[in-house]
Amino acid sequence: MGLTSNKVLVLAIVVAAGLFVGTVWLWPRLARRSWRAVGGRVGLLLATQLALFASVGLATNQAFGFYASWADLFGKETEQGIVIDHSANGSTGGPLQVVSTSDVPGVRAARPETGGQVQKVDIIGRTTHIATPAYVYLPPEYFQPQYRTRTFPAAVVLTGYPGTARSLVDRLNYPRTAQQLSKDGRVQPMILIMLRPTVAPPRDTECVDIPGGPQAETFFAKDLPDAVLTHYRAGRRPGSWGVIGDSTGGYCALKLAMHHPGVYAAAVGLSPYYRAPIDPTTGDLFRGDAKLRNRADLSWFIQHESAPDTSLLVTSSRVGEHNYNATMKFIARVQATNLTRISSIILDSGGHNFNTWRREIPPSLQWLSGRLTDR
Repeated sequence: MGLTSNKVLVLAIVVAAGLFVGTVWLWPRLARRSWRAVGGRVGLLLATQLALFASVGLATNQAFGFYASWADLFGKETEQGIVIDHSANGSTGGPLQVVSTSDVPGVRAARPETGGQVQKVDIIGRTTHIATPAYVYLPPEYFQPQYRTRTFPAAVVLTGYPGTARSLVDRLNYPRTAQQLSKDGRVQPMILIMLRPTVAPPRDTECVDIPGGPQAETFFAKDLPDAVLTHYRAGRRPGSWGVIGDSTGGYCALKLAMHHPGVYAAAVGLSPYYRAPIDPTTGDLFRGDAKLRNRADLSWFIQHESAPDTSLLVTSSRVGEHNYNATMKFIARVQATNLTRISSIILDSGGHNFNTWRREIPPSLQWLSGRLTDR
């Protein structure tokens, strides 16, 4: 049974409840001062607490999508895989392979022409050799005959760390939200490429080109768009691509647009931070390279480098969000430039969680759509 299986969660809850009842029932029999009785009380309390902790942990993981599997949880997810492109011309060895297709969760439609489609894909970088799974949302218009020659704007959607790409589909509801907003005429039809920034699991690379290590920034700035363009009718011109993410994904989104404005015309950071952390999950990202470290600090970058021609949207909350002060300082620094454009969503209260981001995603997608071209 998988880590995110409902059966595992139910089993953990049943075990925890059984141990609680057993503890209450057996406690009078163990109310002695013998070593056996003391050991029994300690064992029951410990087992009950562990079962309760496991239940809460499993429920939290299901709600927020931190880990996708047991291997992911214990840092054993290392398989990169070999990608074979089964495109219409029969070629193999391409950078993107469609693994499976499904309907958009929460959208009732008999065909992709009316409801859109979610495709699970494997992507491999031709220059970085980074391989990662992803999900691609294709809007209904993509399948309609009258749009068969049209290209669509594309938005890369990133999770936080560790995160799972699937959580973007069925927890944060990006495809369903984009489909509904487009149906209501509030956004243009867009292709969404949904994945996590953790392209070298279990390491948190923070979308950095690590000296002697994974070239994560190059993967997102070059390899990912190239792979998508080989397989989908996404726009190729400057202004056709945007990027949005939460937490670590939000930091990555802002950095990608600031460092590569010719690729990403706009970026949204939901509860982002503005400087790459250095901790046990990241390891040494910069290997003593001061220039690389400074460029990864977005506040330093906007003050010391040429202002990039891109549009940024950042979000925070006055109460409950730890990045509020840093966000207000970042907004002020960007406003001082003469080229980079900055917008914000500041909630009265919210947290660093899915509930808050689900409130911010619809207006963020509207903002992003208004800054991308379809050609």
